[in-house]
Amino acid sequence: MRILVTGAGGLLGSELSGALAERGHAVIAMLHRNTAMHRNDGRPLSVRPWDGTLPPPGKIADLRGDVRQPGLGLDGESLAEIARGLDLVIHGAAATGFNLSERVYQEVNIGGTANVLALIGQGEQVPIPLLHLSTAYVCGERSGPVGEGELDVGQRFTNGYESSKAEAERLVRAAQQRGGTHAVARPSIVVGRYCDGIIGQFTKIYALIRLVTAGRIHILPAAPCASLDLVPIDHVIGGLIDIAERMAAASGRTYHLVSGAPVPVATLRTLALAYPHLHAPRFVPPETFERARLTRVEQYLDRQVTSFYASYLQRDPWFQNANLRALSGRRCPRPDQAFLRRMIDYGIATGYLRGRSVQRTSG
Repeated sequence: MRILVTGAGGLLGSELSGALAERGHAVIAMLHRNTAMHRNDGRPLSVRPWDGTLPPPGKIADLRGDVRQPGLGLDGESLAEIARGLDLVIHGAAATGFNLSERVYQEVNIGGTANVLALIGQGEQVPIPLLHLSTAYVCGERSGPVGEGELDVGQRFTNGYESSKAEAERLVRAAQQRGGTHAVARPSIVVGRYCDGIIGQFTKIYALIRLVTAGRIHILPAAPCASLDLVPIDHVIGGLIDIAERMAAASGRTYHLVSGAPVPVATLRTLALAYPHLHAPRFVPPETFERARLTRVEQYLDRQVTSFYASYLQRDPWFQNANLRALSGRRCPRPDQAFLRRMIDYGIATGYLRGRSVQRTSG
């Protein structure tokens, strides 16, 4: 297939582009900035610049574009060539930070999706199939079972990222009703590769883990029942490929790319205690957490980091995930203690997780 991947410079987009090319697909990797592309394990991808023609099977061409702009910021000739020759668009470009402005979420996550939907409508005879990347946390502040077909159930959202991704899904659903081939993939919290914990970029949850294990954050507000759905990146990539290669069968459905076995937040403290040089946080009920009792540095970190994750430490969603099993038979390996240790071990081996002793001597 000839596949356009937006957001190809990101953690998932870069690894997905490489995996698709490895399977013989021709990939147009859309990058917003001049970014070198790497596989999740650090191997550089062989990429040629876009020359106005689609790449041959098994090759990647990088294309500068901007999903915020009509026509994705492409000139008319490039836009026409892409629309004429594509078999699939995988839309992964998104603003994923939790503390961005409403304008950014509107322009990138919502407006970007609208612009991609306009592009796929330019197919010569029928709309180009679309695989849209969302997030499992469009469930908002819900706990308990979360169905794959559910979207608007009266949930409250914690941040603009969640709400804007939900709105983007609404646009995709509306387009589906007008005809065409669309599927939505919702990864949960993406972490390292299952076999060895390798992760190409330490993002989001890793930043919180780093501050906590270094002893810079001592207290976290967490509900006793809270859990995090940590999904290995290789399961997410495998699931995306399964859907991409079966779009006719996958169309009209939403796919939770999740572990299916959430990790209790309390387990993460137990895990940290197994490493003598790592600090283990103290969890307190959210209703007793008092920011004013923190040190000045901790108050700053709470405003800049912890507060954005507080809601994720207070909910217990269970994402139903039968659709991918029905489509391809793929199941996520269980994120057990051994896997969690591989995650931490990789962070330590790279120097990203330094622990308390190294933290003191480096100051």
